Amino acid sequence: MPKWLRKSLVVMVTVLTFGLITPSQLYEHVDKPPKGNAVQSKSQASQEAETQIEYADGSSTEEDVIGNLMKDVERHSYMKFGERIRPVIEDEFKEIILPNIEKAIERVAFQHQGDSLKNLVISEIPTGGDSEKIFHIANKEMDQEIIRFHVRKDHPPQAGYWFNFHYHTYMDEFEEHHDLGSIYWDKNTPPKWMS
Repeated sequence: MPKWLRKSLVVMVTVLTFGLITPSQLYEHVDKPPKGNAVQSKSQASQEAETQIEYADGSSTEEDVIGNLMKDVERHSYMKFGERIRPVIEDEFKEIILPNIEKAIERVAFQHQGDSLKNLVISEIPTGGDSEKIFHIANKEMDQEIIRFHVRKDHPPQAGYWFNFHYHTYMDEFEEHHDLGSIYWDKNTPPKWMS
């Protein structure tokens, strides 16, 4: 499909649905050839709303899987930050938060799956607005989320705004915050995510 037609279609659908259908959801349906049965149940449609990326094929080493996963972690994070937040915190994010995310993934995934990371999948779409979700990682074979990565806007009194990066694990039923680090924003209120 020509690039100009794809972009036009995305803009048209976004305007007509008041933003309820995101471009990544639209691309998923535009790029796939139609299936034999065009009618889907509501549960199938809701399962497809959050797509996942798989990381391992039969020949991948664990280092390749982690490397590919970390590329998508960075891409998802920048998508979450948007064009207004990303330039301000990008360097600190790469230097402080990204290495901690990699350590957390390795620690939790190895505890959950032993020596194999072949069944890891990552959620495709971060959330915008004021929500915390950056991405979640799940075990595809067991259909179970194992780790959730979030970022929260904190505003301690007289200290400006901070972005607190943390994660939750399946081991405590996603209750406890495991800190990854914080990045200072400014005294002014930060924009909404993905803006």
